[in-house]
Amino acid sequence: MDLITIIILALLVNNVVLAQFLGICPFLGVSNKVSTSLGMGAAVVFVMSLANLVTYMIQNFILVPLHIEFMQTITFILIIAFLVQVVELIMKKSAPSLYQALGIYLPLITTNCAVLGIAILAVQKNFTLVSSVVYASATAVGFTLALVLLAGIREQLELNGYPKGMKGFPLTLITAGLLSLAFMGFSGLVK
Repeated sequence: MDLITIIILALLVNNVVLAQFLGICPFLGVSNKVSTSLGMGAAVVFVMSLANLVTYMIQNFILVPLHIEFMQTITFILIIAFLVQVVELIMKKSAPSLYQALGIYLPLITTNCAVLGIAILAVQKNFTLVSSVVYASATAVGFTLALVLLAGIREQLELNGYPKGMKGFPLTLITAGLLSLAFMGFSGLVK
């Protein structure tokens, strides 16, 4: 599979949130404002790309040669947790307002099933190192795209108004469902 196909599939066709339903917690929780969504998306892009790079190396140079592939999940979780801590420290020093805006959702990247899921999927698909990192980066950008789209729609709905019975979570779920349906239109893009 060439890199362009991997990018299109990860970004649009098999969007991690809208098609695979991974990473729903931050998708629904951080999508109140576009600026917060962009910050969360940037953090996920960094963590997911770096995590895939490191997990690929750990998988192929340590776990497989030592025949301890059964340690894959716990090893990947520890790597992701470490990387999130690094991102949190960097963000706390360089962008304190964004750090405050993300609140509890930044440490939740550690438990974001999208980050762990993509690392495991990249191993299962037998991607090369470059393909794995491209896949993770495109998937993270797709996550960011979905997050920013939902945040933009939610901001616009706040300006235009909506029925009181739909306030909050019901309207968010309906909007997310409509976004998912819209992304289904990309399914025939790549074969």
